[in-house]
Amino acid sequence: MQPQILLYPIQEILKGYYIMAVYLPKEKKEEIFAKYGGTAKNTGSTEAQIALFTFRIQELSNHLQLHRKDHSSRKALLTLVGKRRRHLAYLQKKDLMGYRKLIAELGIRK
Repeated sequence: MQPQILLYPIQEILKGYYIMAVYLPKEKKEEIFAKYGGTAKNTGSTEAQIALFTFRIQELSNHLQLHRKDHSSRKALLTLVGKRRRHLAYLQKKDLMGYRKLIAELGIRK
């Protein structure tokens, strides 16, 4: 008698991991934009962009703690950190009080 071997496509097995690392629900994005951009449709404001980058950075950091050898996600994390840093520099130059308020709310810097 041979043992039963169940074959599943690798995509089905790994689907949950990739969704955790990459996918951001529409409702969560709208919530972030409404809180930091004023309205859910104001997706272009610098504050909303920085808040979205911060949330994605936190999600990728959690993913990388579980999957240490995921180098493509590590590169994506470094890219997001760089984008957030440039947006923060722009906001600091244009609106210093808004910059200070945002970093206090998000807990980005000491």
